[in-house]
Amino acid sequence: MTKPIEVRNPRTGKFDYVIIPAPPKLLVQQCKRSRRAQVRWQQLGLEGRIEALQQWKQAILSGRDRLTEALVNDTGRLSVSVLEIDSFLSSIDRWCRLAPELLQESAKNTAIPFIALQQTSVPYPLVGIISPWNFPLLLSTIDTIPALLAGCAVIVKPSEIAPRFVAPLITALNAVPKLRDILTFVEGGGATGSILIENVDLVCFTGSVATGRKVAEAAAKRFIPAFLELGGKDPAIVLESANLELATSAILWGSVVNSGQSCLSIERIYVAESIFEKFYHQLVAKAHRLQLAYPTVESGEIGPIIAERQAAIISDHLLDAVEKGAVIHCGGVIEDLGGGWWCRPTVLTQVDHSMKVMTEETFGPIMPVMPFSTVEEAVSLANDSIYGLSAAVFAESAAEALEVAYQIDAGGISINDAGLTAMMHEGEKNAFKFSGLGGSRMGAAALKRFMRKKAILIKTNATNDPWWFENGEL
Repeated sequence: MTKPIEVRNPRTGKFDYVIIPAPPKLLVQQCKRSRRAQVRWQQLGLEGRIEALQQWKQAILSGRDRLTEALVNDTGRLSVSVLEIDSFLSSIDRWCRLAPELLQESAKNTAIPFIALQQTSVPYPLVGIISPWNFPLLLSTIDTIPALLAGCAVIVKPSEIAPRFVAPLITALNAVPKLRDILTFVEGGGATGSILIENVDLVCFTGSVATGRKVAEAAAKRFIPAFLELGGKDPAIVLESANLELATSAILWGSVVNSGQSCLSIERIYVAESIFEKFYHQLVAKAHRLQLAYPTVESGEIGPIIAERQAAIISDHLLDAVEKGAVIHCGGVIEDLGGGWWCRPTVLTQVDHSMKVMTEETFGPIMPVMPFSTVEEAVSLANDSIYGLSAAVFAESAAEALEVAYQIDAGGISINDAGLTAMMHEGEKNAFKFSGLGGSRMGAAALKRFMRKKAILIKTNATNDPWWFENGEL
């Protein structure tokens, strides 16, 4: 019998929700059913798929209050939950608008005069998506929507830490029979994810490097594609010419949004020596203005730490930094309030790369600030990491910032702002180093990666001889 998994409420600390993972045999059967349904979904055509997704969107809008409530219970925060739902709904519209052009087939002549090329593609039949807890709705659907439009069937395994949002989505799915048969959400932990990988044709995973490595190895054994977005330790470089008012506000937002529980969070800050003290004093002053979303979700901007184990990691990083000489200017402790774990925005100085807070993913509202003497040193420090997801550069002119940005080993770099890749979806980017593997989940590639390309080569002349006879090869 499958063991139930109790789910903790991040605001109260109580285990007030239970999920029962599907037995392995039933999950395998579901994968087979999804494969059969995918044939009909693909035959429905793009217009039919767009219509079904729009119907799902309308059903979600009808039950939006229930989805919001579930997401707040999953994460303990309100404003980011509202933003997450808005982003999810807008992504349906965006992909429905873009898909017709991106999936258009083409025909053209080739270098051989009597051979024409018909370029087409077919979807991977069954896509498995394993998503994390920090943005549970958005990151379980960011790959789902383009995969569905490509013609794939999709099975999503959300994190067992934040699974409540699934029920409202399933209720909305039940109102769209054509979509209900090819989009499935399965609850469970790591064992469920492992079984899923064994039974799909392509896997998308968002999560830690350690688990991502296991996913990549399991996919490689089956010769199936694996698209992985893993950890980040995003740097921000503030050059001497930067607008400090802008830089401090942007970096503060980029560090503490969703309580720092984002792979795109700014987790280490490098500032030119000449402006270092002024910068961190401004940053501390602004950090003090932010309040915890306690005792109510409307009380402030900083929500609780969602995953209990993350509280221990943040605490360990802070303790390690202080023991090695770091100075904490605000925040700096994990607070137990009402049973939930909370961390106020924390600014540290006198930090270096011997500290975990500068080298390991902290995933909290923690801002270690370190001076640099030359631009070359700043770039070297920024690249001194096993991660390469994204970064930010601040300077008076875009040209000055771009000169630095081109030298940073990261896939998405914001100029004079932070976390822009979370809002701008047109730019394709790859994760560098251990931050990920596979094609971009942004831009046109985000949809096309769910298709296998086929080249149909058509002989256009009337001769009965193969082309190599005509060219004197035999």
